[in-house]
Amino acid sequence: MSLPPPLSALTLPLVLVPLVSLLGLLAVALLARGIVRHPLDDDAILRITLTIHEGATTFLAREYAVLFPILALVAILLAVGDGIVAGLAFVGGAGFSVLSGYIGMQVATIANGRTTLEARRSLGAALNMAFSGGSVMGIVVCSLGVAGSFVSFFGSLAVVHSVERALVAATGYSMGASLVALFARVGGGIFTKAADVGADLVGKVEAGIPEDDPRNPASIADNVGDNVGDIAGMGADLYESYVGAILAANILGYWFGRNSTLADALAPIRFVYYVVGVGLLFSLVAVASVKLFSRGDRVSPEALLRYGSIGASVALLASSIPLSLGMFGDLKAAWAVIAGVVAGVLIGLVSEYYTSARPVAEIAEASKSGAATNILSGMATGMKSIVVPVFVIVAAILAAYAGLGMFGVALAGVGMLGTLGISLSVDAYGPIADNAGGIAELTGQDPSVRERTDQLDSLGNTTAAMGKGFAVGSAALTSLALFSSFAQTANLGVLNVLDPRVVAGVFLGGVLPFWFSALLIEAVGSTAALMVAEVRRQFREISGLLQGLAPSDPNACIAISTQGALRYMVPPALIGIATPFVTFFLLGKEAVGGVLLGATVSGTLLGLYMANAGGAWDNAKKLIEKSLGGKGSLQHQASVVGDTVGDPLKDTAGPSLNILIKLISVVALSFLPLFMR
Repeated sequence: MSLPPPLSALTLPLVLVPLVSLLGLLAVALLARGIVRHPLDDDAILRITLTIHEGATTFLAREYAVLFPILALVAILLAVGDGIVAGLAFVGGAGFSVLSGYIGMQVATIANGRTTLEARRSLGAALNMAFSGGSVMGIVVCSLGVAGSFVSFFGSLAVVHSVERALVAATGYSMGASLVALFARVGGGIFTKAADVGADLVGKVEAGIPEDDPRNPASIADNVGDNVGDIAGMGADLYESYVGAILAANILGYWFGRNSTLADALAPIRFVYYVVGVGLLFSLVAVASVKLFSRGDRVSPEALLRYGSIGASVALLASSIPLSLGMFGDLKAAWAVIAGVVAGVLIGLVSEYYTSARPVAEIAEASKSGAATNILSGMATGMKSIVVPVFVIVAAILAAYAGLGMFGVALAGVGMLGTLGISLSVDAYGPIADNAGGIAELTGQDPSVRERTDQLDSLGNTTAAMGKGFAVGSAALTSLALFSSFAQTANLGVLNVLDPRVVAGVFLGGVLPFWFSALLIEAVGSTAALMVAEVRRQFREISGLLQGLAPSDPNACIAISTQGALRYMVPPALIGIATPFVTFFLLGKEAVGGVLLGATVSGTLLGLYMANAGGAWDNAKKLIEKSLGGKGSLQHQASVVGDTVGDPLKDTAGPSLNILIKLISVVALSFLPLFMR
């Protein structure tokens, strides 16, 4: 059967892109099978693992029960306004986003106890297990992201026979992913950080007991939160980032191809899918390489994870050159991809420096004077950490724009996320290692087990900061590209900075990330206060608990985090959804353009600051525990306070901002042209 005319560009090589996605899903199945085949033959570890698994699964079920009616309403509105295909694409984007987070979390909760067992053997064995669990998240996000965005565009094109309408459907797909990601990140972040702050303040500071001590009823809730926030929430977050970058490049690529001398107007879109397909393939190779070399007795986790990530990026960078020459006859497209790849690596390295090197030692030293100087030092570190990344982002924008205009900027965003499969695997392994350490403490394992998991966990804080850094950087490039798409669709033209509506929009957009972050931090604080009261109550009322003679009640703490997350997660998300509409009806489309620009700039800066400051505070605490004063010292108590301040910044508000700035752009792009018509 011959393909419809609009699909004449769908040549055989392009069909290989979704086949790479299928290869990725096969790899996910093999990784999960390998994890499950390791027997969990310690009854105490098995009991804690099952408790964490059940708590995380129950929370996700309740979170989705709140989310699904909102998704259904938006899908109906989109179907009425932009057609049934767009509505179905929205459902597909939301569904794949849910699926990616759910699969990653299920496997992570299976891998955490097994990582504890493997840590009995060696550091390399523990790394292999934790990285296997993280790799499931990294590969499933990219595989579903490539396959879903491919079908949402080319499948819609086969039905509607119009590239413009197919791009509208693809925009709906991206918006579905964005909505799920925002709720998942916000809800999961509130859950995990409320439990973490409550456990630290009462357990470590007031009672003077170790982290993850079985006497602390909030410890298991904290471990549950690592999975729903840092695994399921992060998976949905990065899925949205990945799909949004592809969408922006597709839209601007189509405009570029239509207005250029290219014989094939869809060639730029095909190039985008070649890049992400090749990036996924190299990510699979990198994952296999890390697993292979982690089996040795003398292994450096930091070196393995770094070289795996950088190796995949270099391979993508090199492969973009023949792709660009073969499709366009020049290196402009390759230059844009290279700009994004290099910028992503540099931003990650800067985040690594500020969360693991001299700045962390300075925060630890400042803790000798108390909590106030610890916090001041951490704030200064976070502020300094955004300077170089901003210069890198600016350089990437200018370099990419010089060759292909805004399409080049969108390609830079795709390049930055091109090897997300390995970079997210490196990021997602951290919470699994953290859980493994908690389980080791809760089940009374040999101290050497906790030492090994703590080494992996400390590195995980750094890799998480690196991942959040380049996620925010890619969000800046993608949001800028989406803004350009909105400007073209809405016939906005050039924004006049002397127009008071534009200036008003910039200020409103600039304040939005601060308002949004304030709501999330307040939510963590309010829920943590209830957690603190509950932990104090149990210490006070359960006779023999602090002496280890009676069990605690972790389910009460899990219930507090669940209720707080479900209560507080909706208002911040609705602010992000409503802002483009309210601005448009009050001030017009010019003000909406200002809002998108203002939110992108302030959200990028604030997100980088919070991610790096929070990671630095956390690792300063771990440095003190390991070599400077030790646990229980006054210096350590000060660092615990700093860490609790940084927790909601790095794991709740900060990572949610990159979703926010893209969501308002996608909402504006999907709905406002409809109202203007």
